[in-house]
Amino acid sequence: MAKKKKIRLNYLESIPVRSTERPWRTDEDGIVEIDMENKGFYNFLAQKFFRKPRISHISLDKYGSVVWQSIDGTNSINDIIKIMEREFPNEKERMLDRIVTYMATLQRSGFVTVKGAKK
Repeated sequence: MAKKKKIRLNYLESIPVRSTERPWRTDEDGIVEIDMENKGFYNFLAQKFFRKPRISHISLDKYGSVVWQSIDGTNSINDIIKIMEREFPNEKERMLDRIVTYMATLQRSGFVTVKGAKK
C-alpha cells in the first residue's frame, strides 16, 4: 500500500516566487514558455560539438501555465490550489497532490523559490 505524504499547513501558506533569471512569455492560447540558459561544462561541449542550443524554450502544459501565471509573489500555494480548482473543477480531488509535486519540481529546477507564509 502506498504511503500518503503529509503536507504541513505552513507549507501551503508559503508563497512561491518566480526566478528572475528565467524569462518567460505566453502564446496566443495562454500557454507559458520559459527560457532556460544551458550553462556548465557539459552544456558547453554539447553546444560546441553537437550544435545544441544555448537557450532551451520550455513550453508548459495548460495546468503548468495556470500555475506559473498564478505565481505572482502574493498568492500562497493554498491560493494557487484554489485557483486551479476553479479552473479545472473536474480534477479537484487530485489538485493538492498535483500542485505540491509540481511546486517541488519547480523549486528543485530553480524556477521558483518559496518564502514564508503571508503576514
